Amino acid sequence: MNSGLSKTRLGRMHDVMAGHVEHGGIPGLVTLVSRRGETHVDAIGPMALGGRAPMQRDTIFRVASMTKPVVAVAALSLVEEGRLRLDDPVDTLLPELANRRVLKRLDGPLEETVPASRPITLRDLLTFRLGFGLVMAPPGAYPILKALQDTGLAVGPPRPQDAPPPDEWMRRFGTLPLMHQPGDRWMYHTGSDILGVLIARAAGQPLEVFLRARIFEPLGMKDTSFSVPREKIDRLATSYWTNFQTGVFERFDEPRGGHWSRPPAFPSGGGGLVSTVDDFLAFSQMLLDKGRYGRERILSRPSVETMTTDQLTPSQKAGSGLVGGYFDSHGWGFGVGVVTRREDPGEPMGQYGWDGGLGTTWRCDPGEQMVTILMTQRAWASPALPAVHRDFLTLAYQAIDD
Repeated sequence: MNSGLSKTRLGRMHDVMAGHVEHGGIPGLVTLVSRRGETHVDAIGPMALGGRAPMQRDTIFRVASMTKPVVAVAALSLVEEGRLRLDDPVDTLLPELANRRVLKRLDGPLEETVPASRPITLRDLLTFRLGFGLVMAPPGAYPILKALQDTGLAVGPPRPQDAPPPDEWMRRFGTLPLMHQPGDRWMYHTGSDILGVLIARAAGQPLEVFLRARIFEPLGMKDTSFSVPREKIDRLATSYWTNFQTGVFERFDEPRGGHWSRPPAFPSGGGGLVSTVDDFLAFSQMLLDKGRYGRERILSRPSVETMTTDQLTPSQKAGSGLVGGYFDSHGWGFGVGVVTRREDPGEPMGQYGWDGGLGTTWRCDPGEQMVTILMTQRAWASPALPAVHRDFLTLAYQAIDD
């Protein structure tokens, strides 16, 4: 089958991506565009600033929040087995979440609370409607944000070696009130970290063991995990960020001796995985093929269709976006953002996917049977999609020539 991708226009994408590297904005990157079974991969720049090792197709990246759709698939596989139910309270397996209290107001004292109107459900975790998540305010601006810092659970760039083990993580979380009533509004991130603990308890085994058996091995995702073994560490790109305190662009994480060089105590379902473009292509192709990959059936077609459908009401979206106006043309399914109105050539209706704040972007487009993946090793400086990521999505779609 003809992919309908123009090699000339893909060359244009290469030139623009190379320009981002040459101008110093991005140390290096790997792009993947796959349509109708034809895949194009382009590796540009070095794996580390000033380094000699070039980016390769199999370079390993910290994919951060692209972990979220993976744990969503894992949770849905347990729903299909009847071991979890979408609308059942999660208190049985997560007693730390029972009998929640809710702040009277987000910026109020921790003591001023009311009882939760209902228990938290699996659906709440998958759709980020549990009543707790990222707040776009300076650290410590509100008492609840200071309490998050004090308990070591503050949301920020992933640092796997700093988090406590799952049971201790949940114990600490259980000491905090919710920010909003369950079901009232979308709040980013925390639901996926709790979801990872729920999956492990429901499965009776560590999260990574379950992910490996149910997703990674069936899909051939041989380089996706919560840490990088010694024999692969030279393939892990050095990570960079703009230090929020100093404003200086600097090294965030080294491969050797860094946060991903050994297994973490807390495998973060919200942002802990590393992966490669080909591993994530396999995951993407499974979703585009409605849960099937070759002879393997990971999820049923109805589960994939539900996962990739907007699950939010207008009131749940109100005032909830990471970026102003995001929910004007997007929704949220189970672990993925979903385009609900086309406003950009690179974001067609029905496209779904998500990004990783340490420098990655991933989209699946059922209408075009297309997967687009960009992996860089530069963390985002704000919640808004960086220029290189916006250019990548635009240039991937301008390469369609049919």
